[in-house]
Amino acid sequence: MAFTDETRRALDHLALDKQREGRVPGLAAGVARKGSLEWSTGIGAADLDAPDVAPDEDTQYAVASNSKTFTAVVVMALRDEGRLDLDDTVDQHLPGTTHERVTLRQLLSHTSGMQREPVGDVWDVMQMPDREELVRGWSEAQRVGRPHTTWHYSNLAYGILGEVITRLDGRSWFESVEARILRPLEMRRTTLGHTGKRAKGYYVPPFSDVPLPEPDFPAEALDAAGGLASTVADMSRWGGFVADPVEEVLSPDTLEEMCQPQIMSDERGWTVAWGLGWQLMRHEGRTWVGHTGGWPGSVTGCFTDRESATTATILMNNSAPVSPALAAAELGTLTIEREPVAPEPWRPGTAVSPEHAELLGYWYSEGAGFVLSVREGRLEARVVGAPKEMPPSVFERVEEDLYRTVSGRERGEMLRVRRGEDGRVSAFNWATYIFTREPMAFGQWL
Repeated sequence: MAFTDETRRALDHLALDKQREGRVPGLAAGVARKGSLEWSTGIGAADLDAPDVAPDEDTQYAVASNSKTFTAVVVMALRDEGRLDLDDTVDQHLPGTTHERVTLRQLLSHTSGMQREPVGDVWDVMQMPDREELVRGWSEAQRVGRPHTTWHYSNLAYGILGEVITRLDGRSWFESVEARILRPLEMRRTTLGHTGKRAKGYYVPPFSDVPLPEPDFPAEALDAAGGLASTVADMSRWGGFVADPVEEVLSPDTLEEMCQPQIMSDERGWTVAWGLGWQLMRHEGRTWVGHTGGWPGSVTGCFTDRESATTATILMNNSAPVSPALAAAELGTLTIEREPVAPEPWRPGTAVSPEHAELLGYWYSEGAGFVLSVREGRLEARVVGAPKEMPPSVFERVEEDLYRTVSGRERGEMLRVRRGEDGRVSAFNWATYIFTREPMAFGQWL
């Protein structure tokens, strides 16, 4: 269902507020559902030499560190193929390098403690290292913090992940991203550097309103950290993948693994955590999964609420505009509140298996009540009184009287059915805890 005119006007107004507040020469924004762009706008000028031509959903911006999400997905695909382990150390894949016990998992989650940038004053001279210089510099770089102690963002870390990908996949980092992600998802306007219609980058000084052009230069060996250019339309498609992964690109279970918090980056408010390549931001009761990007003259954000499959993207050609993460979350939140996703209607089942039938109803453990039920043919468990939005635990049969929890509370743990002498179900153990039909104290079952 298309967004209402009222919603579109509200989104237009919010985008205009961000363009004015951030003094952005040319802003492009969009909101998508399930990867399909439902609203977009362009405000200002992508190029001040053509002040009457606004950016649109096909205008490329340097999306910079959003590139890291593509790098992370390729690393996880290689892991699923058995070609690396997340607890491999860098020196296993880059022989001869120093810094022992720096793992790929740490690089993905910015918990390695390695310094932020490659050695040398790269942002002063605007010259990024080539592959040889990057690897050599890795050994010279400082480990400025202890691993897994605090979050410390590192472009250097993702440059090294790009080098690992290149060596394992036998092709350049971008060739790997292109083959594994961009072609399958038909993201034709996501490229290494700019091609075709693009937004020029500017810096707007704080005490005047005359933008200054920012320099263009390649990311070189830091492509894996920040080398991509993309559009509102393509990043919306990328958000659709985040909400509902394509098996050809990455297993849904693996994407779910990437979205599990590894460390809090917002140590005061606990509103921002980091997964394996993804920024996880809590905003008004929802978790937004995505990333931001900053490059001279381009600041961008793309975030997805996976539950509603809503993606909000904002691309801005000013080096210092508004927060792209917050702006994207505000656009997405406005959309969800005005255009809520209708749930699927309840549909009656056709049969309950005899094996499930004996387990249905109320059970108790440690004095707390649980309800086992069958929904859409699956055995589920819910805590009595839990909020309705809390997902149930779902079980899959392993063998007779043995189930594994595949989602929800106690994921991965086993449920083992116990039967009395008459062959009827008398109790069950879930994650080793005993569950009985009547509330019991510890040890009373014995």
